[in-house]
Amino acid sequence: MNIHYSENQTLNAENVKALYEDAQWTLYTKDMPRLMQAIDQSLSVITAWDRDRLVGLIRVVGDGLTIIYIQDIIVLREYQKEGIGSELMKQILAKYSDVRQKVLLTDDAPDVRQFYEKNNFRSCDQGELVAFVQLNNH
Repeated sequence: MNIHYSENQTLNAENVKALYEDAQWTLYTKDMPRLMQAIDQSLSVITAWDRDRLVGLIRVVGDGLTIIYIQDIIVLREYQKEGIGSELMKQILAKYSDVRQKVLLTDDAPDVRQFYEKNNFRSCDQGELVAFVQLNNH
């Protein structure tokens, strides 16, 4: 495995669809033009590649000065537990090290919680913060 990372690279919709569907994020892939536009309009996108295969992606939205929101971090299942997600997180956090608020919203599962806590994120259910969200599931 020879993983290399690229920032703000133009992405092929087929590669993106394969990555998101591997994670079973099918609400995204039901409208691929919309997903591709969302990726294109992101503040920053860092991708992980095994030769010419897209194996991971992290994307950030926000103003890049006072807040970033890590919208997606995703690694193909067969490449998980290889440090790719941590490297993507490390690169994005280094790029926005001056930003005070770094936010993300994710499913609550033990392995997910462990990953984010390992990367110095605190859950809003533990501490003085509170988080609210309104989702449209269509």
